[in-house]
Amino acid sequence: MPAFGILVTNLYPKQMSLLKSIFKKKETPIKTYDDFWSWFRSNEKSFFNVIKQQGDIEKEFFSKLSPKLNELKSGFFFLTGMMNDNTAELILTADGNIKNINFVEELVAAAPEINGWKLTALKPPSNIQDTYIEMAGYKFSSDNIWFYPNNNEWHPDEIDVTIIHPDLNENNRNDITNGVYIFLDNFLGELNFVTTIDNLNVVGNDDVEAERVPIEKLNDYLIWREKEFVEKYEGVRHDTEQDSYSAMEAELKSGNKLLAIINMDLLKWESKASHPWILNIEIKYDGSRRNGMPDERTYQLLSIIEDEIMADLKDYDGYLNIGRQTADGIREIYFACKDFRKPSAVLYRIQQKYGVALDYDIYKDKYWQSFDRFIN
Repeated sequence: MPAFGILVTNLYPKQMSLLKSIFKKKETPIKTYDDFWSWFRSNEKSFFNVIKQQGDIEKEFFSKLSPKLNELKSGFFFLTGMMNDNTAELILTADGNIKNINFVEELVAAAPEINGWKLTALKPPSNIQDTYIEMAGYKFSSDNIWFYPNNNEWHPDEIDVTIIHPDLNENNRNDITNGVYIFLDNFLGELNFVTTIDNLNVVGNDDVEAERVPIEKLNDYLIWREKEFVEKYEGVRHDTEQDSYSAMEAELKSGNKLLAIINMDLLKWESKASHPWILNIEIKYDGSRRNGMPDERTYQLLSIIEDEIMADLKDYDGYLNIGRQTADGIREIYFACKDFRKPSAVLYRIQQKYGVALDYDIYKDKYWQSFDRFIN
């Protein structure tokens, strides 16, 4: 019996392209930090060359980098450039989003040594002399920006700062405010800017209410205030085991019920500022048939999720469960936290595990003013 085989010759370019697409090696999906860095390492030489040669960075680097980062998690941003003739820097940033800072730091911490690259987590601070922004026709530098601190006797631990820009008026308030935020983000560094200042106000010359301080002194002021704050509350903990909880019920304008269970002893605590980060969790469900309340099966699932969160975020580790509220198809769960990193990691994991309509926010509120509605 004759042997049979296939011989392909004289293929046209379109036919060759088809064969290449059929036999093209499928890329490994990016599921872990190691997966990402393995992919990056296999492409780093071409990335390095396009940066050094000032080629089409958007097409040859960013358009390839962005989808790979999104395979890991949404919320990664990046900057790049040459530090010197032999070293390119890739700065991964959360773009000021507190929820994503932990993941940016973890990703960079997992990076291997790659010759010719400096890999940086979050935008670093810069020298005041090198911090210059031009935006919307306005300039932002140490030559035209000042600040002064505001002291509140009722909230003495809050770091409240007013920034002065002489060009600000009612017509350009948004442009000037955005420019000031970008300037401070570059001057102070991303992490310091989003974590150390509690309240920030931007004014023009006509609204200045205190002596101007050169903006270059702002970082020293923030370091001093943060050190003072840390020393004041170092080691402060609250044991919730003996606390009393209050059940509250109300009727909304829609006629639906609102049920809340709140740790009232905790809301009367005098050391609230020691746990300045508020974690607000929202889980949506279908409450259309029960006056906004969950059915039995949904209630059990909500309880399982809440128990799992509390198992990871314990009071003696610095995560205080303030309580929960249920109304209009939403279960809200509240924590006051010593830090923001672990809560963001825990909630993201649970979000992925259960696949329910769960969202969460983390923000700074040293005096827990978010919960005044439960005690006023």
